[in-house]
Amino acid sequence: MEVFYYMVFGGLGVLVAALELSKSNKDRINTSSAFNSFKNNYLLVYSLMMAGDWLQGPYVYFLYSHYGFGKGDIGQLFIAGFGSSMLFGTIVGSLADKQGRKRACVTYCITYILSCITKHSPQYKVLMVGRVLGGIATSLLFSAFESWLVAEHNKRGFEQQWLSITFSKAIFLGNGLVAIVSGLFGNLLVDSFSLGPVSPFDAAACFLAIGMAVILSSWGENYGDPSESKDLLTQFKGAATAIASDEKIALLGAIQSLFEGSMYTFVFLWTPALSPNDEEIPHGFIFATFMLASMLGSSLASRLMAHSSPRVESYMQIVFIVSSAALLLPIITSFLVAPSKVKGGGISLSGCLQLLGFCTFEACVGIFWPSIMKMRSQYIPEEARSTIMNFFRIPLNIFVCIVLYNVDAFPITVMFGMCSIFLFVASLLQRRLLVISDKPKTEDRALRERDPETEPLNI
Repeated sequence: MEVFYYMVFGGLGVLVAALELSKSNKDRINTSSAFNSFKNNYLLVYSLMMAGDWLQGPYVYFLYSHYGFGKGDIGQLFIAGFGSSMLFGTIVGSLADKQGRKRACVTYCITYILSCITKHSPQYKVLMVGRVLGGIATSLLFSAFESWLVAEHNKRGFEQQWLSITFSKAIFLGNGLVAIVSGLFGNLLVDSFSLGPVSPFDAAACFLAIGMAVILSSWGENYGDPSESKDLLTQFKGAATAIASDEKIALLGAIQSLFEGSMYTFVFLWTPALSPNDEEIPHGFIFATFMLASMLGSSLASRLMAHSSPRVESYMQIVFIVSSAALLLPIITSFLVAPSKVKGGGISLSGCLQLLGFCTFEACVGIFWPSIMKMRSQYIPEEARSTIMNFFRIPLNIFVCIVLYNVDAFPITVMFGMCSIFLFVASLLQRRLLVISDKPKTEDRALRERDPETEPLNI
């Protein structure tokens, strides 16, 4: 392995350690012991859930290839997963609001465990069923757990600002440390112990089962819509009305779809971008490096959210602009650096520059997750939280399916350029969200200046 990879990984490790160790009391929020116990319980469950997800990610394509399927068949399997998430996501989100978020989290565990079991079969139809189950599970992972957390946090009367602590820690652990350890553990099972490409899926099922046991034994139930008379169609209409009638919710959904669509596209593009001539690159180590960069971002986000200024709506504009610039690097290097025509070998100069840009993008991803969670907790109504959050994922899944279907139709630079444009548009929408979120406060201040005895406006 080239020294360059160690230098990047080591540099990011030093930055993360320095940022964590340098936090002062001003960067921390004083909380209660009851909240700390609640937070730690959620972080344990979330980490186990993410371990079950991260263990599978690096080996899905490899397993299908191991079973002898070609790129086209594998692409259809991936499309089935995203399509399933799009078609069933809103339904399961609505059921979570009505039937209970704890039940939805348990359903996630069961569904994903069944998906893992299907990986033992080389039959295409069985694997397709597994992808459908995995798509449903993904919808629950990114809606039910957050919905349960926000509702339970408010039900227990904890300070609203304390939510940012749980969000940032969840991303720091679940999308950072756990992802790195999961990647290394999966590599140990497959390569060192020679247990085969299905072994990470078995390990994932075990972690999911442990997490389900913790949920069943320690979590309380909470609901969204308290009305038992509302059917799914009524819930859908209510969620659609909330999005259409509140510009802040609509903007938040558009921002999320643009960023996550670019992020999932990046997942498919970074490998060919770094090895256009079949250069030998350490995929597992690069993945771990990306996750370390994400940890750096989440650590920075926790520091930012511990202060009242700058607001989340404000600094996220900068994050989107930086991420847009980072994904322009493959286009810039294609003009500035002469492409190598030598097959194989180590990473090129262009690849090294792109890797640094991709790490910058992953750091932005680390900032994005806890920040978008914080904004969702502020703007999305509690009674239909899971439903609305899964509505947001519909355009995202459509976009990713289109990209997967046409991944060979466009040059890779065009794909990165498209993602960069989407991220720039997200920064413009974030600016609009900042402006309209400030309006009620400005009107409130103006009203109180005219009449000091006037009650503050309800925001």
